[in-house]
Amino acid sequence: MSQTNPPVISLRGVSKSFGDLKVLDNVSLDVAAGEVVVIVGPSGSGKSTLCRVINRLEPVDSGEILLRGEPLPAEGKALALVRAEIGMVFQSFNLFAHKTILDNVTLGPRKVRKVPKAQAEAAAMALLDRVGIGDQARKLPSQLSGGQQQRAAIARALAMNPAAMMFDEPTSALDPEMTGEVLDVIVDLAAKHMTMIVVTHEMGFARQVASRVVFMADGRLLEQAPPEQFFSHPQTERARDFLARTLHN
Repeated sequence: MSQTNPPVISLRGVSKSFGDLKVLDNVSLDVAAGEVVVIVGPSGSGKSTLCRVINRLEPVDSGEILLRGEPLPAEGKALALVRAEIGMVFQSFNLFAHKTILDNVTLGPRKVRKVPKAQAEAAAMALLDRVGIGDQARKLPSQLSGGQQQRAAIARALAMNPAAMMFDEPTSALDPEMTGEVLDVIVDLAAKHMTMIVVTHEMGFARQVASRVVFMADGRLLEQAPPEQFFSHPQTERARDFLARTLHN
């Protein structure tokens, strides 16, 4: 990678413990512009915590996280501005229940980016149309299906025009039909070269969309490879065991 084009997101020797439990153990990872890094691994391997430390929702014990080559601020207004650069979509949709879908999507651009209301609403409607729920814009979250709410959450993150998107098990709360709706949106983002980190248990989706698959276990990155290589020739015993259980269930 050229010196003039640093990775969008970099982790350097990041560790994190909760009490005596070490959930991230000296993790280093670079994510280049336009790359889709899909993180897989058994439950409790640290995948969700990895997302949360990148967005500073959890502080790290040691190591460094960089956005476009610059260390993340620890707190305050500077951190809020950097957070806006990394869109985050959670397992639960985290929409404001008392606000319409349109208001949910426009809130960030208006409050953080100071975008005028009419401009924010026009951009939000374009995004809601893009994720297939433009006709739901005036409804409250409770009036939408789970799949529609998650697509609204994706539109809300995209409304900030982020440098990268992170998805933490975005389909784990959804039934199979709704899962397909949401994964289709992420596939479309990948086709448009959005920089993404995706934590998922959907192996078929990982094979389809990943530029690189990262396998985590016990808080460590044990291996990373292009999807065909990872799924066909995993290098570690842990990855082989994980794939044997996951792909044959």
